[in-house]
Amino acid sequence: MTASAGSHWDICLATLRETDRDRYLACLLSPQPKQGALAALYAFNAEIARVRDVVQQPLAGEIRLQWWRDLLEGTAKGEASANPVARALIETIDTHGLPRQTFLDMIDARIFDLYDDPMPDRNALEGYAGETASALIQLASLVLDPQAAMGNTEIAGHAGVAQAIAGLLLLMPLHLRRGQVYVPENILVATGLNRDSFLAEEDAHKLSLALNAFAGLGLDHLRRARAAGKIPAALLPAYLPVALAYPVLRRAQRLRADRLEAPLQSAQWRRQLRMTGTLVLKRI
Repeated sequence: MTASAGSHWDICLATLRETDRDRYLACLLSPQPKQGALAALYAFNAEIARVRDVVQQPLAGEIRLQWWRDLLEGTAKGEASANPVARALIETIDTHGLPRQTFLDMIDARIFDLYDDPMPDRNALEGYAGETASALIQLASLVLDPQAAMGNTEIAGHAGVAQAIAGLLLLMPLHLRRGQVYVPENILVATGLNRDSFLAEEDAHKLSLALNAFAGLGLDHLRRARAAGKIPAALLPAYLPVALAYPVLRRAQRLRADRLEAPLQSAQWRRQLRMTGTLVLKRI
């Protein structure tokens, strides 16, 4: 199942090139027969992750997400073939026997993105990350090697939480402007903050403590992923984007509150080298 020029697989890759460059590069570093299926998974994730960016009201976002739910449940209006990403996704699910419930859970988790409700606690954050980033790693693993994937769920779980937290840190300036807070409330309370004072950025010291604790949670999950065992070589392509989490989390731990707009992301060429090195060294 390779991507060919003009095909729906090729359109998925093009979508990723514009919406998720790191997973696009991860696709190119994956075995060629698997690239199309991985691109379909990642393009679907990009579509549901950016719904808040393309709607003005939460209800409109829920309608967009409901269309994907209807598609997966077989009740969507119109043919999937009219949407290249949808067509590629359904073919990937059918070809690889992927669990549709996992995709439905991913969609449900993204409803949180549409509103400005605070993240209540660490368990809620880990659940959100588990149903989004961790689930995507596990689905990609099932595409790459189903047998190996079944024994790798613990690593995928922790790696996904670390990756999700790194991603949320990268997006934090945007979230602050929107009034969104993904830092769990119990972390805010422990550092003397609440949702309103965090958004107002009133106390630089307390804000720095909260960011340090948030990034530290991501690093803890990354350590737990590494301690959970060795990733089978066949599954490494699914973990390539996770390899980019560590430098983001480490920079965030050192970030002062008055520099929230400072870039946490490495240059693209450095990210590509890090992913390539992950394949060579066989560790995230």
